[in-house]
Amino acid sequence: MNKPMKSTGSYWGTRTDFAGLLEQIKKIGPILEENAEANDELGRLNEATFAALKPLRMSHIFAAEENGGAQLSPSQGLKLIEAITYHSGSAGWISMVHTCVSAMAAAFLPDSAIADLFGAGTENRFSGQGTPTGMLKKVDGGYLLNGKWSYGSGMYHATYSHSAALVDDGTGKPAKDANGNPIVLCAHAPVGKHGFLGNWDVLGLRATGSIDYDAKDVFIPDNYVFPILTAEPQRLKEFFSIGVVGLAAIGHSGWAIGTGRRMMDEIAKFARGKTGRSGLLGESDKFWFDFARNESRVRASRAFLFDVWADVEASIEAGQRVSTRQISLIHLAKSDVHEAGVDACQFAYRAAGGASLRAGAMQRVFREMMTAVNHFTINPNIVGAAGREIGGVWSDRVWQFYDLIEKK
Repeated sequence: MNKPMKSTGSYWGTRTDFAGLLEQIKKIGPILEENAEANDELGRLNEATFAALKPLRMSHIFAAEENGGAQLSPSQGLKLIEAITYHSGSAGWISMVHTCVSAMAAAFLPDSAIADLFGAGTENRFSGQGTPTGMLKKVDGGYLLNGKWSYGSGMYHATYSHSAALVDDGTGKPAKDANGNPIVLCAHAPVGKHGFLGNWDVLGLRATGSIDYDAKDVFIPDNYVFPILTAEPQRLKEFFSIGVVGLAAIGHSGWAIGTGRRMMDEIAKFARGKTGRSGLLGESDKFWFDFARNESRVRASRAFLFDVWADVEASIEAGQRVSTRQISLIHLAKSDVHEAGVDACQFAYRAAGGASLRAGAMQRVFREMMTAVNHFTINPNIVGAAGREIGGVWSDRVWQFYDLIEKK
């Protein structure tokens, strides 16, 4: 889609029809819905589902226009991921992974790699794992990557991997920087160079195919790595100053608001029924009180999320890097939309009784939310650190990856 659009600010792209993308998601919604159960059984998205998603080019929505991307704003990205997730949690999860991990590559890799990976005619999608469970050994022109990673969401539909690894100091031990910290790089390789190990038997998000994968002496060129803990943006420097964790927060937050909204709509539709348990619910003042409280909570957390990102976007458009306080609020809003979604799902699951036990949207959405909330990015320690910063206890610290560290 290349129709002119009204820009949300001179900083953002002008050649992508954002409203058209939302309309396209609405049109493919029935395809995502119809295939959701079959995808769960398959353990990944089937051909029909991914064929419907592929034209959206979610892997390119945050990349710079000069690199073939849409250069959309965070708020626009949130709304696209929310809309996909509403129809299918697994389709939304794969979309948010390809969106955010691809944006990391577009943000932090050097220009020479961007020319290869995002140049004209390329349609690359990136997936992988940011936990450094691999090792990179220096060789001429690059590194050899070895290791094993878990939770490779989206790998079945990716073209390149994104794998964090420690750098070998030459003796088989992790190399350290000037401050004595291990050096961790994020390496990128064609997905076909990896072994797919399976091991994805889970409660929810079954169709994400978040398998274990490995690497055995996979060559990584020098320009296909970036330092994942301390990555500095190479382009769109104000926006990408949100870092790896800020980009991940957009994806996870957009997924959570789509899931929370879907569950509230499902339980309302069920309660409007005229027979059986749904008929009893429709006459219950207690049910409608609890429904209203959860509806308010879901809406309030979403409003807070967009308020936080509106402030971030204003800073970006003013030519400023994102601040420590803004990153703290991004973490807080991300946690809040998940907690509101969990509460909504637990309320609906219990209220629907036996109906929510059977295969269908309510059961699937419940399982997906209970799986997503265990992701590391929603870790209570991260929220606690954000609380300390906002409360003025750690006011002299800055965010590095998921930790608030003392300024050097």
